[in-house]
Amino acid sequence: MAKLHNAPALIFRVAIPVPLYRLFDYLAPADADSAQLGARLEVPFGKTRKIGFLVDIVEHSELPGDKLKQVLRILDIPALLSAADLQLLHWASRYYHHPLGEVISAAFPVALRRNSSVAMPAEKHYGLTGMGLLADSGQLKRAPKQKVVLEKFQAHQHLLSASALSQWDKNWRVPVQQLIAKQLVQLAAAPELASPSFALTQPAALHCNPKQQLAIDAVCSSLGQFGVFLLEGVTGSGKTEVYMQIISAALARGLQVLVLVPEITLTPQLEERFRRRFTVNIAVSHSKLTDNQRRDAWLHIQQGRSALLLGTRSALFTPLKHPGLIILDEEHDASFKQQEGFRFSARDVAVVRGKLLNIPVLLGSATPSLESLHNAAHQRYQWLELPERAGAAIAPALHLLDIRNKKMQEGLSAALLEEIQKTLDKQEQVLLFLNRRGFAPTLICHGCGWVARCLHCDANLVIHSHERLLRCHHCGKEQRLPDHCPACKTGVLTALGLGTERVEQLLAQLFSNKTIARLDRDSIQRKGSLENYLEQINLGHVDIILGTQMLAKGHHFPNVTLVAILDVDSGLFSIDFHAAEKLAQLIVQVSGRAGRAEKQGKVIMQTRKPDHPLLTTLINEGYNSFAKTALAERQLAHLPPYSYQALLRAQGADDSLPQSFLQTVADLAQDLNTGDTQILGPVSAPMARRAGLYRHQLLFQSGKRQTLQRLLAELIPKIGQLQQGKKVRWSLDVDPVDLY
Repeated sequence: MAKLHNAPALIFRVAIPVPLYRLFDYLAPADADSAQLGARLEVPFGKTRKIGFLVDIVEHSELPGDKLKQVLRILDIPALLSAADLQLLHWASRYYHHPLGEVISAAFPVALRRNSSVAMPAEKHYGLTGMGLLADSGQLKRAPKQKVVLEKFQAHQHLLSASALSQWDKNWRVPVQQLIAKQLVQLAAAPELASPSFALTQPAALHCNPKQQLAIDAVCSSLGQFGVFLLEGVTGSGKTEVYMQIISAALARGLQVLVLVPEITLTPQLEERFRRRFTVNIAVSHSKLTDNQRRDAWLHIQQGRSALLLGTRSALFTPLKHPGLIILDEEHDASFKQQEGFRFSARDVAVVRGKLLNIPVLLGSATPSLESLHNAAHQRYQWLELPERAGAAIAPALHLLDIRNKKMQEGLSAALLEEIQKTLDKQEQVLLFLNRRGFAPTLICHGCGWVARCLHCDANLVIHSHERLLRCHHCGKEQRLPDHCPACKTGVLTALGLGTERVEQLLAQLFSNKTIARLDRDSIQRKGSLENYLEQINLGHVDIILGTQMLAKGHHFPNVTLVAILDVDSGLFSIDFHAAEKLAQLIVQVSGRAGRAEKQGKVIMQTRKPDHPLLTTLINEGYNSFAKTALAERQLAHLPPYSYQALLRAQGADDSLPQSFLQTVADLAQDLNTGDTQILGPVSAPMARRAGLYRHQLLFQSGKRQTLQRLLAELIPKIGQLQQGKKVRWSLDVDPVDLY
């Protein structure tokens, strides 16, 4: 990157991560000639110091020189962001109408948003000695841990870093020291990092069917140029193998690959498969890691030390030294949309990033979003299909189980319990899905009708029986579970509805000789617990798996042959037009966990609406038929993707404040409106009060993206000048994925 040389009275224009839609001018420091756009700067800001980002160098400021403070120091020489990185962040700031300083800050891990050094600590590397290379690991059968570690080195054939060994097995140090003592392994100099070529393992790749090979060839032929590919593959169709063969081709060219997954729960299995397949350094980034771990992963990719980055949504902005390919797995997932602060869509920004870097973007899903299917139908994306399960796996049979007027035990019908027993008798595993954690969603008094409500939200408190707590799943407030009704003092308190804890309790009674694993946000809070559960399931040490949405996608459980969705009806009725799409995707994704190996799978959906068109269409005609119908309905209603939306939310301690603020904004917008944009509201949010704040919203909708963007670009500065805006919290959500 070319340096910008100093000149008399240079002004640094700085983006600072504060919620203000403006840049700040500072006098350039003495070493201004070494500054590059995108560099982190330490600057005085009010009575504090902040880390800002250099976005422009000019010779004049609107403020007089004696009013300008001087930059304290330049933190990065050279800058950590490339010109393409900055271009993407400027675009994202404009498109999502979010302050540039906060957008650029979001591209950095937390440790680098502070005054953190970018110097990477020297890391130890280990490799085989000549003796170790030729040693027979069978001679270490009395030292099984040493044997496993030696085989790891022999299979790898390259140096292994301490961090790579820690990711493989946290207890590696003792056996490695013992192997060093036996002169089979040695401490080695770090490998040369300057070369952009990445070494690969060459295990026997799985034999691909013609459709898989077609997808691999299409993306590989596009390496080095921009293109968006939508890989629609039924669950179990071998999408991951397609990813890995395309990744191999990119790595062989010395290119880096960014792989994004929607949730942390999907990283362990995918990381393990990548580490078995590739000998390159793999960086991992998600919110369960420490700040320093995320900083190191970011820097490893930015400096070209790692070839492959596996991460969640926030990893999208990590700079790539040798950009080659971006993959989004489960591209339909709503978790790819940031719901707080800088509300970006990782999928949509990934497409823009691919265009700026001139590299291909691969979007994969068994249930593509309606927006992506619409783009594929209009040939903006190249549509690749994997219509069959890979290998000998057979698609599961889907059944609706009518539970009307049937006797139920904690949400499980007698017919379902019989199917569970039959499956367990065959030494096969069962997966039960219920998208509601806790014991029960409602506590009611049988005597007076009192219901346990959150004092801060328009929501019931959820019973968490194991902890003897009532907890709000919206604001997090907790209180002890009462023994008596606080209203009438005499009535019997009754739990209404189902949660995973309640179902787990019944299963433990009915199948007392079986092992049950409950996977939800409450059960996997301890570090390593999720990985432990997944390992136990895959080893066959778990008979019944019970869980929430985190089980719905990506996981490969070969011995699961029965999947049951306990309460499919709960998703059939919603005021949000996205609800039908989300439910259809959930049903298909959960169903995909059944029969992924050679054994035939069965999916049972308990319902009181067996004739509902969404359910019958999915079972009889499949997801694509549902999607076509849903898109036709959206077109008739002029809803996305046939229109474009932005949702302005406001909340305040007094119900009238956000409402009057949004009414003022609506009036301003009408004055700016050319007639092509609908301005709907303001109205109360579906949950009118949350965390003690009253919530209202205003919806903008237009048939043309440019028209909506123009209106917002004119409106946002005017909102910033409103005195009412200082009395409420407000936010803009462009392309919202829910209306709550």
